[in-house]
Amino acid sequence: MHCIKSILAEASDALTLVSDSALLDAEILLCQALNQPRSHLRAWPDKPLLPEHLAAFRALLEQRQQGIPIAYITGNREFWSRDFQVSPDVLIPRPDTELLIELSLKLIPADDPVKIIDLGTGSGIIAITLAAERPHAQISATDFSLAALRIARLNADKHHINTIQFYQSNWFADVPATQFNLVISNPPYIAEDDSHLQQGDVRFEPQTALCAAEQGLGDIKIIADAARNYLEPRGHLLIEHGYDQQQQVQTLFKDLHYDNVQTYTDLSGQPRVTYGQFMSGYPV
Repeated sequence: MHCIKSILAEASDALTLVSDSALLDAEILLCQALNQPRSHLRAWPDKPLLPEHLAAFRALLEQRQQGIPIAYITGNREFWSRDFQVSPDVLIPRPDTELLIELSLKLIPADDPVKIIDLGTGSGIIAITLAAERPHAQISATDFSLAALRIARLNADKHHINTIQFYQSNWFADVPATQFNLVISNPPYIAEDDSHLQQGDVRFEPQTALCAAEQGLGDIKIIADAARNYLEPRGHLLIEHGYDQQQQVQTLFKDLHYDNVQTYTDLSGQPRVTYGQFMSGYPV
């Protein structure tokens, strides 16, 4: 009979060709099948698996062998130390996006009822995290996908956040006329012909949330341009972008008369988020 230790070794070998973290993937999938935390695997390595648990694990393992991302198989992913529900209707949260949260929290006074909008919220990780960390903030979140908004609302309920205004909207198109202190977005920024779209997890993620026209800059241009009509004087704009788009995004911000433009690096040291401050007074 298979025990925890032996089945993990077997599964890890089976996943080596499709994953850079084969053993971790196997452990996560086995925990899903057993409905147990990873500490259970450490505590009981020689515990035999019941036939129903083994069957459930093999079904999950087969999905991973097909390349389906772990987050879509388990239905969740951690972000900023919180667990979020995900589905193939939304992007999988990535650690690099936590940079947006770090920068936002530095800009938002803890007790100030600032107005924030998260454009293209997806699973809601940015809006919900900011709402939890800054409960006095007034937060709006948009997505053109109703399926994505359903996931975002489920995540807001899961984390007992009931203060976010969700809008089905293509960026600002259907947002009520409001002035925000902070506009924040992790928009699509991959060029439509980028070879990386045929590799790894992104093969299974929604292409509309990944790809943008104009070599990945199309949506960034739309957001940065329109945001000037929605920002309070001295308001802040934060946009995540590709590692190789720093110069283009900075030039775009400056051409649109944003001040104090600067780019911040992610955990890998890659340029990832560009900031601009709109002082107002310029023609838009």
